[in-house]
Amino acid sequence: MVKLTVLYRCPGRRGAFEDYYAVTHMPMVRKMPNLIRYEVAKAVATPDGSEDGSEPPYYRIFEGYFEDMEQLHSGMSSPEGQAASADIPNFATGGASIFIAEIDA
Repeated sequence: MVKLTVLYRCPGRRGAFEDYYAVTHMPMVRKMPNLIRYEVAKAVATPDGSEDGSEPPYYRIFEGYFEDMEQLHSGMSSPEGQAASADIPNFATGGASIFIAEIDA
């Protein structure tokens, strides 16, 4: 199994990010072929527990799971996958890092 991870840095306008992400972007993602399941999360703290008001380095995290690399590449290269990828700059004003990982048993 492989996992596509997208780490979103803090956007300029969080409310606008959240609205767009929920209403526009995630419906695109859910249409992507071969996506077995996904998880979305909002970063809320760092493990040091500091109270100095510093924020985590990332704002949101997306993890999408695929059976194997072939299924991931097929899903990402589909029109739905291409649309979801191309949409990221429309709302991720803080930037995003994307990578693929193989899941250890």
